[in-house]
Amino acid sequence: MSNEAASGYRVRLRHSHALSGTDRQVLQRFLYDAFAGDFDDSDFDHCLGGVHVFAEDDRGMVGHAAVVQRSLVAGDTVLRTGYVEAVAVAARMRRRGVGDAVMARVDDIVVRAHDLGALSASADGRPLYLRRGWEPWRGPLGVLTVDGMRPSPDDDQDSALILRTPSCADLDTGQRLTCDWRNGSDW
Repeated sequence: MSNEAASGYRVRLRHSHALSGTDRQVLQRFLYDAFAGDFDDSDFDHCLGGVHVFAEDDRGMVGHAAVVQRSLVAGDTVLRTGYVEAVAVAARMRRRGVGDAVMARVDDIVVRAHDLGALSASADGRPLYLRRGWEPWRGPLGVLTVDGMRPSPDDDQDSALILRTPSCADLDTGQRLTCDWRNGSDW
């Protein structure tokens, strides 16, 4: 019996385009609750346009993560990046393996479809990602804006984690990593 089945939840994938208006409302409410209100409309927009990993039990959604494509630039190299957004577990299901189960699917998507995985980790979430092989970006972070490249705020520097794939096994994490500008948080 799988860990998912033994724990009473199942994990499935859905693309953003397959979510109905009602599905999006349910997801947005779940994320708002899971983040205890520290989740706004721009955060929700960031998780759309890619693949969603849902963990569900008989009572509904218990976990979520999304992988969206972004182009990140490491030094002078543009990397097709599976950027991970909106990783959350319902309060009633925390510390039961839901986060690991969701991230196992995320890691597989990233490794199979992208040059690099990246995310911005909260202090609470960081141990989960580090345990799974994600690593801190050591170099400076930047944001490409219409006015050119600008350094990222200091609080972003400590949150950026990457997951290597076979195509970037030798990537130097000491160089500058630049993302595209977007509404809300850049990272």
